[in-house]
Parts: sequence; C-alpha cells; structure tokens
Amino acid sequence: MAEDIVWHTESVTRPDREGRNGHKSFALWFTGLSGAGKSTVAQAVQKELFERGVHAYVLDGDNVRHGLCGDLGFSVEDRHENIRRIGELVKLLVDAGVIAISAFISPLQHDRARARALLDEGDFVEIFCSCSVAVCEERDVKGLYKKARAGLIKEFTGITSPYESPENAELVLHTDSQSLSESVEQVLAYLEGCGYIPAVADDNTGLKASGAVR
Repeated sequence: MAEDIVWHTESVTRPDREGRNGHKSFALWFTGLSGAGKSTVAQAVQKELFERGVHAYVLDGDNVRHGLCGDLGFSVEDRHENIRRIGELVKLLVDAGVIAISAFISPLQHDRARARALLDEGDFVEIFCSCSVAVCEERDVKGLYKKARAGLIKEFTGITSPYESPENAELVLHTDSQSLSESVEQVLAYLEGCGYIPAVADDNTGLKASGAVR
C-alpha cells in the first residue's frame, strides 16, 4: 500500500447507524458445497429480516462474480483473492450498520479465518450448510457436478478440489435432512438468543414468535 494512502474517519459512526437501525450489524457467513443450500437459506433469512424491519444484504457467489470479482477465475490464487475481496466488502457493510450475509463456498479454512479476522470479536457468525456430496449432486440444477465428473470442470470443490469443513462454526445447518423453514428458524433463533437481532413478540400473548418462514 502506498504511504500516502490514509484511512479517513467517518463522521457518522457504526454505533450511530446501529442506533438508527435499531439492531446490531454483523456478518453471517454461509459456507458449504455447491448445492448445499447456502444461497437459498441466505435469501430466505434476508427476506425474514426485511419483513422484521432489519437491514440486511446478501452477497451471493455468482452475483459477485458478475462484477466485483468478474476478473477472477477459479484457480487457487483467484479463489483466495475472491474471498479476500468479499471479506473486505463485508467489513465495509458491517461498518455501515448492515447485516452482511455472504453465501460462498469458501472451501478453505484459512480464507474464512482471514475474513473473520477483519471483524471485531462476535461480529462474524459462521454458518456451515452441512450437506453430503450425493445430495448436492441430486440438486445440481446447473449440471456442474456432472461436468466435473466428466472432467470438463477442473478443480471443482467436493470432487477434484478439497472442501475443509468448519471446525468451530457458530451454527451448523443439516440442509440435506431439514427443510428450508427449519433452517431459517434455526438461524433466527440463534440470532435472537445471542442478542444479535430483537426477538419477535406475539401481539396477543407477548411470547416470542417462532420466526418461521412466512
């Protein structure tokens, strides 16, 4: 980095934005194999948060590669750079008072740890979408696994390239056996229980609502 580049302090702080929004800002980092349900669950969680008036935004792996990371391929080096850029973007969104929801395979523990290290303690919630390769292949609407098996896609995660499962993820979703609604409920219950988002109260009883997908 050039010596004449300096960090400019914001006149509006993260606590200011969190106070205006009425909730904390943090990162939800979904990781798992292609087809494990990362994007599906992430979008459903975002929809539920939106309906609750919570500010959140999903960064999807395919969408990001259309622009911000459009110059990157799928070599080991490019994958490192892809996650590095996403980590920096997540950091900016969290500073802006937003819940940054990322949905990337992010197969290597080192890259996920580096993204976590960019944020303060407690600001990074890693969510492992645990799903067998067999089930992921059954869901393979893009035909990627079939192409990888045929040797048409090199270095495909889960087939010819490794996936390092998280050892200490804050949350594990068994997306090969539970429904989408159950996965979303699990995420919301965790966030409410840990004080990340306000709990929803039933208008009639005052008890916390389940947080199921509407």
